[in-house]
Amino acid sequence: MKRLRLLALFAVFALVVAACGDSGGDTTTTTAAPGDTTTAAPGDTTTAAPGDSTTAAPASMAGQGGELLLLQWQAVTHLNPYTGTGTKDIQAASLVIEPLLEYDTDGNLSPSLVTEVPTLANGGQSADLTQLTYNLLPGVTWSDGAPFTADDVVFTWEYCTQSEGCGSSQFETVTSVEAVDDLTVTITFDSPHPWPYLPFVGGTEPVVQRAQFTPCVGEGFVACEANLTPVGTGPFMVEEMRVDDTVTYAYNPNYRGAAEGKPFFTSATIKGGGTAEDSARSVLSTGEADYAWNLQVPPEILNQMEAEGNGVVDVGFNTSVEGIRLNQTNPDGDPPSDYAGGANPNPFFAQNADLARALSLAINRDEIAVVAYGAAGAPTCNVWPVPGPALSTNNDWCLTQDIDEANRILEEDLGYVDSNGDGIRELPDGTPLSWDYVTSTNQVRQDTQALVESYWTQIGVEINMRNEDAGVFFDRSSDLGIWKFFTDIQMYTNSAVGADAQGYFNSYTIAQVPESTNDWGGNNIPRCARADFDAVWEELSNTGLEDPKRNELIIELNDMHVEYCLIPLINRGSVSAFANSLTGYGKVNGWDTEYWNIEDWARS
Repeated sequence: MKRLRLLALFAVFALVVAACGDSGGDTTTTTAAPGDTTTAAPGDTTTAAPGDSTTAAPASMAGQGGELLLLQWQAVTHLNPYTGTGTKDIQAASLVIEPLLEYDTDGNLSPSLVTEVPTLANGGQSADLTQLTYNLLPGVTWSDGAPFTADDVVFTWEYCTQSEGCGSSQFETVTSVEAVDDLTVTITFDSPHPWPYLPFVGGTEPVVQRAQFTPCVGEGFVACEANLTPVGTGPFMVEEMRVDDTVTYAYNPNYRGAAEGKPFFTSATIKGGGTAEDSARSVLSTGEADYAWNLQVPPEILNQMEAEGNGVVDVGFNTSVEGIRLNQTNPDGDPPSDYAGGANPNPFFAQNADLARALSLAINRDEIAVVAYGAAGAPTCNVWPVPGPALSTNNDWCLTQDIDEANRILEEDLGYVDSNGDGIRELPDGTPLSWDYVTSTNQVRQDTQALVESYWTQIGVEINMRNEDAGVFFDRSSDLGIWKFFTDIQMYTNSAVGADAQGYFNSYTIAQVPESTNDWGGNNIPRCARADFDAVWEELSNTGLEDPKRNELIIELNDMHVEYCLIPLINRGSVSAFANSLTGYGKVNGWDTEYWNIEDWARS
């Protein structure tokens, strides 16, 4: 175990340091979902709440602790991460369905449904790095009482790879998943995988039950009823699912920790709707709720609420970056925003590094951090922002606003002038630099939009600011959602699940471009399709964890992606509020779902 922790920490700091969704809530893409989650280096959290320990509840109190009220203002749409929804849904699903491994609050791999993390040292990883063998925990059952076996793990792989629209990219290099026996499963990759902890790892990659999900394979994948009521191995069971509103759970009496008093609470409710400020107020001011997630609230307001003494605010950092996506495909094409093999380029942004640089130079990231984020955000120029040898410094020019240089690039290098004197520059063909700029509805994002508009106005760029309800914006099936990207510009947060850059950057390969032909199933939302990027990623995936070249490749991938696909703004911390009476949660987990240890939560 000590060796495992050292390996994980080495991966976090020395190698990759790392995410569907906005996951973080905004989404997560394999990492991350794009989403509204936060980020930062392990250990970057605020002071823990009084009594904030992880001591298990007494056995006599299993399921006897009453109701746990959890607020997620971005309401839950699905309870199945494989449907490709945002962090809000991945969070809600994690009370019920679980992965084989999860990440703890420091980015270390932790066994969930297995006896240990397989490594080269313990024989779980093959010497040629092409196989990984997991030994499942004995005696685990699904909440319906059926035994959890290796066959369910095999089925999950079959289910995702045989269904259009599966939101996971972690099976792409898997050639087989085989049940050696009921408690042993072997994953075989198509090439050596120095970092093999991708399938079935983290909240985005849970195991689903064969008996329940067999009807969901193939054409029934997206509309399957099981997506709303999954049977799981976790501490809670779905009692009622009201889409885009409320999820109620009952404790799972068949949970493997029941004999140890886990979970403590009789029931849990995730209530959606309202605003981030409403959620914060319910925990910090009125004391009506136990937990509030993803508090995108102006820092001065959050500080005032916390001072009332009913709860505490905690921040967890990892890889989350709030950024502006520049659509590489044409939203006015036919069909709109389809990659179409490169035949539908965006007339403004497609491979236009000079334009992206000018837009980035015009932004004052320090001001955005102070006005919108406070202690929960830091300016960044990278999509992979974690300190360490894999952190790029090549883009640090973006940290200094330079309106004059931005104007020079637009006029002299690109020939974009304001020919009619209306204050808006045009392309050489006369098309004005005027775009829809869409994000989710919350005060922090609208404040950011307003600041960006003020900067870009100074360089002759017009933006039409739009915001959509988060439940719609982070819904893969919605025409207003981030995956379809039917506008020129989107802003949200993306982050990695866990500390692996290899898995994260896989999300930006050509195979991950969402389009109509794959039911918008990929995570390369900007449609940044580059053969040279894919080649570097392939090299990374075959470079050993202890090879210094790995850091160089991660930096190269980072720099290629921010060249013209994404304008990074803020390295976001995951900000949540906890009632003073709540114990056992430890600290905000920026590397996995914030409910990763909800079986340990209790009330003092």
